[in-house]
Amino acid sequence: MSFSSLGLSEQLVRATADQGYDTPSPIQAKAIPAVLSGKDVMAAAQTGTGKTAGFTLPLLQRLADRPRSGKGPRALILAPTRELAAQVHDSVTLYSKYIPTKSAVVFGGVKINPQMMKLRKGLDVLVATPGRLLDLYQQNAVRFDEIEILVLDEADRMLDMGFIRDIRKILALLPAKRQNLLFSATFSNEIRTLAQGLLDNPVQVEVAARNTTAEKVKQSVYPVDQKQKTALLSKLVRDNNWEQVLVFTRTKHGANRLTQKLERDGITAAAIHGNKSQGARTRALSEFKQGGIRVLVATDIAARGLDIKQLPQVVNFELPNVPEDYVHRIGRTGRAGESGHALSLVSADEGKLLAGIEKLIKKQLPRKEVEGFEPTNILPLKPKAKADPSKARNRNGNGGRQGKPAGKPRSGNARPGGRSGGRGRSGGQAGRSANRQTS
Repeated sequence: MSFSSLGLSEQLVRATADQGYDTPSPIQAKAIPAVLSGKDVMAAAQTGTGKTAGFTLPLLQRLADRPRSGKGPRALILAPTRELAAQVHDSVTLYSKYIPTKSAVVFGGVKINPQMMKLRKGLDVLVATPGRLLDLYQQNAVRFDEIEILVLDEADRMLDMGFIRDIRKILALLPAKRQNLLFSATFSNEIRTLAQGLLDNPVQVEVAARNTTAEKVKQSVYPVDQKQKTALLSKLVRDNNWEQVLVFTRTKHGANRLTQKLERDGITAAAIHGNKSQGARTRALSEFKQGGIRVLVATDIAARGLDIKQLPQVVNFELPNVPEDYVHRIGRTGRAGESGHALSLVSADEGKLLAGIEKLIKKQLPRKEVEGFEPTNILPLKPKAKADPSKARNRNGNGGRQGKPAGKPRSGNARPGGRSGGRGRSGGQAGRSANRQTS
């Protein structure tokens, strides 16, 4: 199958060839004809599958078929973060190389006046984050009466970030007659609810099982005490000679702290998160891509939409609170058919988070202890059962400790799996020896 067989023009096919692509990915093969048909589209695919081109290519063709008569914009693409908006705009620019299309990108964190000047010159495609777009509208810098196509990119993340009110305000300003394209990593219940009020009898495209992880990504769990995580990360970077690794933390402050500790340990690192200026984030990402820094530490929101080719390693320094975010995180490696490795440094207090992830991906992740970093508490190999038989016996008054009044909580020493519950310290040490390896 070729891009031309999907109905794209010779100019667009040539532009894709210039980028080294001659065969469409599965999401592109399904989404491009659907968008070209003029129908509303609801598409889901995990990150790294080429879904940006899945809507930019047919969108550009539909605009090229009918030249601009006013000042536009004629197509509006909404994205959740500055980085993703900038990357989508880069794709629009690359693929419109041989067709007369004007485009612009607007987002917060930078001065608004230069963006207003671009909009006044007229354009076909506008890529924007919701907040900055509303700011520009309130200053009469942008009009929506010529919008023909609306794209919500990474719609699930926009909902996670609380953009639903801004999105609804923008929708109310758009022409009623338009084509709507909704692209998301997953089809969550919230996304389906949004789609019901936005899309008209949409074509549904889904090329990967819901919430699956990339097949070519090797996944490992490294049990370690919380206070030892930074030292273990430094060891893994050095011993394995990693030159490019993306590390995830849960918070902005955590990203800053980890970056400082790695720098003190002699490992070049930089952090990207919402408190960093756009210039600082752009510089950090550029240095990371060019090999100027070895470790890029990011929060989930800042990293969403990052497109780093052939990224070999992703490390979860802390597990995410939401299991689905694990899928998004490790999707940064193993992109577009490349192999990759996702490692998670997991402390005992993250056991429930790990169980939630393994339940979501329907997979038991292998544990690999590193000599010298053995944790005080062992992570369970399986999530806890829904019902605890010993608790049920106690509630019924049978099988509890002798002389213990009914209804009172048991002491910590009597919990299932404790030292007095049949799994002694020696058994734990045996399990450690079986799983231990030196990295």
